[in-house]
Amino acid sequence: MPLHKSKDPLHGITLEKLLTELVAKLGWEGLAYRIDIRCFRFDPSIKSSLIFLRKTPWARAKVEQLYVSVFAAAKTENGEGGKVDGEA
Repeated sequence: MPLHKSKDPLHGITLEKLLTELVAKLGWEGLAYRIDIRCFRFDPSIKSSLIFLRKTPWARAKVEQLYVSVFAAAKTENGEGGKVDGEA
């Protein structure tokens, strides 16, 4: 029986993981530079940002788009073809 892969690049990625990976790669300043959201500029934290992003669909969409562009580009540059770190 063939496995069906989702075409959604965010399938299986929680908002918390997505945000944590963006902060690790870009930092809060980098996020604030790319997406002008107050919770990224003033006293940023994962917890406060998650609360805001869960209540604000337009902001969540921008963060998701940034994640896809940053990590999809990194995967194609590395020739990983969609593999996540640690996968064989």
